[in-house]
Amino acid sequence: MSTLAELLADNTGLPGEAVDHLQLVVAEWQLLADLSFADFLMWVPVAGGEGDFVCVAQVRPTTGPTAHPEDVVGTRFTSEEHPQLARAARELRLCREEEPHWYNDLPMRREAIPVRFGDRAIAVLSRDSNLASPRVPSPLEIAYLGSAADLCQMIADGTYPSPDGGTDVHTSPRVGDGLIRVDQHGTVVFASPNGQSVYHRMGYESELVGARLAPLTRSLIRDPFDATEISHRILDAIAGKPSSRAEAESRRGAVALFRALPLRPAGRPAGALVLARDVTEVKRRDRALMSKDATIREIHHRVKNNLQTVAALLRLQSRRTPSGEARQALSESVRRVSSIAMVHEALSMSVDERVDLDKLFDNVLPMVGEVATAEAQVKLSRSGSFGIVAAEIATPLVMVVAELVQNAVEHAFAPGKSGDVEIAVERSAGRLDILIRDDGRGLPAGFSLERADGLGLQIARTLVESELRGSLSLRGGRSGGTEATLRVPLNRRG
Repeated sequence: MSTLAELLADNTGLPGEAVDHLQLVVAEWQLLADLSFADFLMWVPVAGGEGDFVCVAQVRPTTGPTAHPEDVVGTRFTSEEHPQLARAARELRLCREEEPHWYNDLPMRREAIPVRFGDRAIAVLSRDSNLASPRVPSPLEIAYLGSAADLCQMIADGTYPSPDGGTDVHTSPRVGDGLIRVDQHGTVVFASPNGQSVYHRMGYESELVGARLAPLTRSLIRDPFDATEISHRILDAIAGKPSSRAEAESRRGAVALFRALPLRPAGRPAGALVLARDVTEVKRRDRALMSKDATIREIHHRVKNNLQTVAALLRLQSRRTPSGEARQALSESVRRVSSIAMVHEALSMSVDERVDLDKLFDNVLPMVGEVATAEAQVKLSRSGSFGIVAAEIATPLVMVVAELVQNAVEHAFAPGKSGDVEIAVERSAGRLDILIRDDGRGLPAGFSLERADGLGLQIARTLVESELRGSLSLRGGRSGGTEATLRVPLNRRG
């Protein structure tokens, strides 16, 4: 399915500012659909279509039955089939059908709302109400429909939605979370049951209707700065200024999310809508997760410190050992322990147990290259990107690549010779393919990876098979040297 921007580009010649305004309308119109108990369809005139309109977006209500069970996006209507669309666009006013009509065996009433931008209508919203389930006029329904009528008129006026209203509408409270309407003096004239419950959780036991909402809300919030911020946002909305969502904790410990929307149909002050949601349990779970994440990162930090201590002790022991072979073995152990420590250091700074391997290898590979002696200078290079991988892959993968690079640096070149070792990485959706290639003297005759007795290759082969569940092969290069090919699946379920 094409996006709204693509459909607008294919069917209209609207400038970028007009497209941005329609994107804002679509971001906000779930609120309109829920308040109206109706579906909303966005229609735009087709460029060169001789009065035809095409539907480029639709939204269904969560508060009532839909009038369009099917997907309407892409449908075209002529002005004769849906005369209210052209009329609303031409006259810049809301146009409603006098009598309901039948659509796919459902009785439905349509209303056309022009989306004004500047001095013209750039689109028309069709508000389609399913009349198959009659509704009993209740205070809640009357308040919802009245608020919807004001917001729809503001769309026709070109004053809603405002580009200054913030970009967090998708995470803001919704109609069903709690809706409160205040008049132009800031007095509550309606509060939905959920809206009343939010304030009960915050510590206000009386009825909201008749209360001055801004000072009341301010008195319930624990932090004085948050209290001032929330009350100012409510007052700003009453004065006609849009605002983004804000969160505050009450004196009783309940956490609520607020958003205030100004109501000014036809330019007349009509108060504001305040959406409120109790997010106490959500914040409690978030705090628990944050505490757990912090504990895990602290564990990685301590493991890193312990490994660095082990590496320092091994390094100290190496300096005191007279045997050259023992010193080399201890130096290799220092390098292996340090590699693992670097992984834990990266995990101690990660919030999601994932590691950026490119940054990690930028630290590990120079340490591996230090084994090159002055007589055999080896140049290491890397192409391609490892990307970000899960922690369970990071440690064994770093170990394997480090062992293979170390093996190439130590054994590919004769004393006094120099050469190149290249690490080429190719990442796809499901796996990592790593090629470690050198231009050295190649593999000895009769070499077999399965029978190789070198500790480094044994470590690499064991980790590939048991931890990475991948494959490893060594072969002679086409133009000399040796090529080690490592393939690692990124999907751990595989």
